[in-house]
This record gives sequence, C-alpha cells and structure tokens, in this order.
Amino acid sequence: MKSPKGKYAWTVTVGEKGQFVIPKQAREIFDIKPGDTLILLGDEKRGIAIPPKSSFAEFTAKIFEDKEDDDD
Repeated sequence: MKSPKGKYAWTVTVGEKGQFVIPKQAREIFDIKPGDTLILLGDEKRGIAIPPKSSFAEFTAKIFEDKEDDDD
C-alpha cells in the first residue's frame, strides 16, 4: 500500500527512560537538528502530536492573542 504524497508513518520504541529516537527520514524531512526544541501536544482521546518546529511561533502567538482577548 502506497501512502498519500506528503503523508508518513513511522514506529519508534520507547526506552526504559521514556525516550525515543525520531527516525532519520523524519528528521531529514522536517529539518530536525540536535538541540532543536520540539512541541509535544497531547490529547487523552486523540493521542500525541509533535507539530513541525516552524509552527511554534504561530502556536505561541495564538496563545497570547487569546489571552489578550480575555483580558479586555
């Protein structure tokens, strides 16, 4: 079965310390380098997501935008 263009799936194994290695192909595709900070989002019903690091600024801007709206 061929996956749709731009869609990927990998498996990882969680070690005893709760760590896992991001597969090389994923690191290359998403330009993840040693020392990069990643966002880890979790939803008990839907699971865990690790969005691309480029979305970090957009994500935090949205959080602060909502906070400013609440303060008015």
